[in-house]
Amino acid sequence: MKLPLRLLAAALPLLLAACVHKEAVRPVAQADYAVLLDQQRAREHQLAKVDHWVLQGKIGVSGQVNGKSDGGSGTLTWTQNGDSYEFVVRGPVGAKSFRLSVTPEGAVLDGLEGGPMRSPDAESLVEKALGWRVPLRDLRAWALGLRADSGPAELKFGADGLPSQLAQDGWTVSYPAWDTTHPQAVPRKVFAESPPNKVKLSVESWSFQ
Repeated sequence: MKLPLRLLAAALPLLLAACVHKEAVRPVAQADYAVLLDQQRAREHQLAKVDHWVLQGKIGVSGQVNGKSDGGSGTLTWTQNGDSYEFVVRGPVGAKSFRLSVTPEGAVLDGLEGGPMRSPDAESLVEKALGWRVPLRDLRAWALGLRADSGPAELKFGADGLPSQLAQDGWTVSYPAWDTTHPQAVPRKVFAESPPNKVKLSVESWSFQ
């Protein structure tokens, strides 16, 4: 039986609306992994040229010290100047506060009891003085959401096309949040873990020079 013309005209907008709604909720296919990897290489190429910046935020470190769980946290000002950098960590009242200055010639840790400590290697200096294992050699790259040059790395990407996880050098690095207000997206949160050691960065601001 044929529908009356007036009934068909009334039903047509409803049919069209149903089609539009179905199209609107159709899931968007995730980009091919190779495409995402090419986009990551482009990010890495651009950010590799940026070697003067300041990161303001918070840092938390935990691990095993003398067989016992230990750690610390505080505000962090990380100033990168080419191949040299400075960490200024200010802990809560009664906690550890210090300044770590690193150049190609070596590292100096100042602010702790006993006066300045020096070493050719920043990682071993921090571990000896504080008992913390922090992957400083790789952290500069990981903090920017990049693969370090320390060896092979595995990447996973989120729905936004940015890295969600990076596995390298025995560490697993997670990126729960990103800052997309800069020409190249940079992380807002960086969680690095190599059990029992953990390093957490929560970035409040990036300043690029």
